[in-house]
Formats: sequence, structure tokens, C-alpha cells
Amino acid sequence: MAACSCLRSVFEFETNRVVRIYSVWYGSLKSIIHFMVFLYVSIVLLADRRYQKKDSVISSMHVKVKGVSQTENRVWDTAEYTIPGQGVNSFFVLTNIITTENQTQRLCPEVPAFHTLCTTDKSCMKGRVDPQGNGIQTGKCVKYNRTINTCEVSAWCPVESTKAAPTPAILDSAENFTVLIKNNIHFPKFDYTTTNIPPKFNISCTYNKHKAPLCPIFRLRDILQEAGEKFSEVAVQVGGILKVARGLVDFFKIYLFCCC
Repeated sequence: MAACSCLRSVFEFETNRVVRIYSVWYGSLKSIIHFMVFLYVSIVLLADRRYQKKDSVISSMHVKVKGVSQTENRVWDTAEYTIPGQGVNSFFVLTNIITTENQTQRLCPEVPAFHTLCTTDKSCMKGRVDPQGNGIQTGKCVKYNRTINTCEVSAWCPVESTKAAPTPAILDSAENFTVLIKNNIHFPKFDYTTTNIPPKFNISCTYNKHKAPLCPIFRLRDILQEAGEKFSEVAVQVGGILKVARGLVDFFKIYLFCCC
């Protein structure tokens, strides 16, 4: 009996039996679960780039305006129509002016305003400085023209005129001035430095969203058009402040666009 049991154990073997069940409901549920797992992995790895490391950025920006304009007997270059910006990474371009010729320090009538109109000397206070005025009142009421009297001031005379700004703007050709915006960024953690200027930079290019989207040279007219404004209107008297919004830049896509 023992010998028979040993022989039987030698020739015995185990195998798995697979039972295939046909069920539309369970099959659909399995496919949906597999798809959701695949979709989640794709979003995490590809869309959010969870496999990438992150680092803070150090940035420095350089702005340069170029262009020349001629008005009657005067030529305007960069040094004359640009004024140092009051903020960081900014620039100021002069487009229109009201000229007051031959100003000297002396006594003269103030420009008519609510606090400067007068009928007698009592209406003027000696030593008073109007925040919107042009000088220091002397306490005298003098003729501004044939019909109006104003307080006399010690200032640069004649004081600035209140006439309307010239139309069109004196520097209406400033719409063709160009602005070079160079931005250098550095990632300390990865010791990686890059710039917004393409490797093969064409210095004669001008930004165009379709033909030259990576060109860092912008025309002033185009900048205002993108902001929904007309240069011919803004340049006369209104002026404007443009702010460049900071956003996220996908360097991976830029690398593929430039190098691949």
C-alpha cells in the first residue's frame, strides 16, 4: 500500500483551470477601470509633469528703445525722447510736447484757474504756493489779458501754456520706434541660464505673431494695437501706461520648437 501511494504521488500534478465568463457588465467595468487608471497616469506624468523637478527663477531684464524722428528744424534721437523710467524694467517715450519759449526767472501773471483768478490784491496771498500752479504768489493782482486778471507769481515766465496739445502729435513717427526686450533667466538649482533671444538672432527682425513670434524687437504701434489702442490718439495728449503681464513659460515646448 505504501508503495502504491508513493507511485501515485510521483505521477500526480496540479494545474490551474481558467474559467472564461462572458458578461457585458463586468467587461465594461473592467475596461472603464483600466481607462481611468491610464488617464490618471497620463495626466500626472505628461500634463502636470510630475516627473520634473522645480526651482525658483532669477531674472534680469534689459529694455532698449531705438528710432530717429525729424520735426521741422530739429532731429530727435533716443537721448531726447526717452526719459529714465521711474520704475524697474520700464521705459518712457515722449510723443508730444507743448513748447513754452524763452522762459526766464521773473514775475508774471499766473495761468487762469480757480485759485488764481482775482479782482484786487486782497484776492492774492503773498507767499502762497498753489499745488497746481507754476510759482510763488507775490500778493499782487495783475492783468493776464484784456478781460482776465490773475495773481502775479515769481516763476519761470512766461508760465506753461494751457492751450491744447498739437494734433497730430509732434513725434507721430514714434509709432515706428522699436523696443528691444531682453530677458535673462537663471535656475540656480540646475545651473541653467537661458534668454528670450533665439540662438540665431536676426537683428533686423520685427515681432509678428505669425511670421516672427520669437523676435524680441517690438514696434510701438504694434504694442498699442495689441492693447486695443490707436497710437495716433494716445500719442496726442492721453498717453498711457502699458504693463507686461508675467506668465508661465514652457521651456520644454520652446526647446522642441527651436531645436527639433
